[in-house]
Amino acid sequence: MDGGLKRSIGPFLLTAYGVGVMVGAGIYVLIGSVAASAGLWAPAAFLAAGLIAALSALSYAEFAARIPEAAGAASYVDEGFGLRWLTILTGLAVALSGVISAAAVLRGGVGYLETILAVPPVGAILGLGIVLTGIAILGARLSLGLAAVLTAIEVAGLLIASGAGLAAEPAPDWTAPASPVWSGLAAATALAFFAFIGFEDMANMAEEVHRPARTVPFGIIAALLVTTLLYGLVALAAVRAVPVAELAASRQPLALVWARGSGLSPAYLSTIAVAAALNGVLAQIIMAARMLYGLGRRTPALAIFHRAHPRFATPVLATLLAGGGAVLGAVLLPVDRLADLTSTVLLMVFALVNLALIRVKRRAPDSAFRLPIWVPVAGLVTALAAFAASVWDG
Repeated sequence: MDGGLKRSIGPFLLTAYGVGVMVGAGIYVLIGSVAASAGLWAPAAFLAAGLIAALSALSYAEFAARIPEAAGAASYVDEGFGLRWLTILTGLAVALSGVISAAAVLRGGVGYLETILAVPPVGAILGLGIVLTGIAILGARLSLGLAAVLTAIEVAGLLIASGAGLAAEPAPDWTAPASPVWSGLAAATALAFFAFIGFEDMANMAEEVHRPARTVPFGIIAALLVTTLLYGLVALAAVRAVPVAELAASRQPLALVWARGSGLSPAYLSTIAVAAALNGVLAQIIMAARMLYGLGRRTPALAIFHRAHPRFATPVLATLLAGGGAVLGAVLLPVDRLADLTSTVLLMVFALVNLALIRVKRRAPDSAFRLPIWVPVAGLVTALAAFAASVWDG
C-alpha cells in the first residue's frame, strides 16, 4: 500500500492552506487580548509580530527549497545536527502539537456550532472529526481545495466585519487616543506572535507541491504577508469601533465590532467561526500526518507510517492516528493548557530550525532560495526571546 505522495499542489492552494492555518479560529478571541495590552496600538502589535515571525518563516522557506520532504522541521534538524534522537524528538513534538491544536480548535468550533444548532457536543466532535479525517485521507488536492474554500469564507467574513468596524461611529478611545505604553505594546507583540504560528505546516507539504524550491518559499511569504495585513486591518477596525475595555472583556470581540458597525445580529460570525475551526482542524491533521510520514523515512522505528495509499496518495495510517488523536483530545483532554505548552514547544523548534540553517549554510551556502546569514541568526534570537517570555509568563 505504498504509492508514494504525489505532486498535485500549486502555489495558490498552498498559500490558501497557509492563510487558513495562520488565521484560524484564534482571531475571534485574540483581538481582545492583544487590545487589552496594547490599547489602540493593537494593529502595530500585529504588524510587529508578523515581521518577527517572518524571520523564522524565511528560514523554513530556505530549508524547504533545500530539503523538500514531508518531515519538515524534523528533516531540517536532522540535516543541521545529524542527531537521530533530536530528529525524532523534534518530529514527534511537531506532530503532537498538530494533534493538540486540532483538538483545541475542534472543541472551540463545536462550541460555536452549539450557538447555531442544538447538537450534542461529544457527538458533534466525533462526527466532524471523522468527516475531516476522511477528507484528509481522500487526497491532498481535495483536502487543500476544501481548505481554500473555507479560507475564502473566513477572509470574506473578516473583511465584512472589518468594513463594519471602519464604518462605525468612532469609539471615545479612538477620538482621544492615549500615548503608547511601550511595555504593554511589547507584551501584546509577544502575544500576537502566536497568531502566526502555522507557517511551519506549509513546509510539511513540500513533497506534494509542484516545483517545491519555488512554490514553498512563495507560498510561505505570500501567506504570511496576507495574514499580517488581515490581522492588522481587523485590529484597526476593532479598536476604532469598540472601546478597548469592552474588547478586552469580551469573549467574542468581533461580534461587538460587527454589531457596533452594522446594527445587525452577530450570528453570522458563529458560522464563520465554525468554518475557521473546520479549516484549522483539517490543516493540523494533514500536517501531523505528513510529519509522521516523513519521520518514517528517516526513522526505522516509525517506518510503518511511511506508506501512502496507491490511489489516494495520502499516508492513511498516519492520518487516522492524527485524526483519532484530535478527536480523543477534544473529548478527553484539558486542551487549553496543552495548547499553551504546544506553543512553547514550537518556539523551541523554531530556534532549532534557525540554528540548523546557520550550520547548513556554513557547510553548503548555495541554494535555490538563499537568505543572508543574518536572517536565521535574527530568527534564532527572536525565537529564543519569545520562548523565554513564554516560559516566564507561564
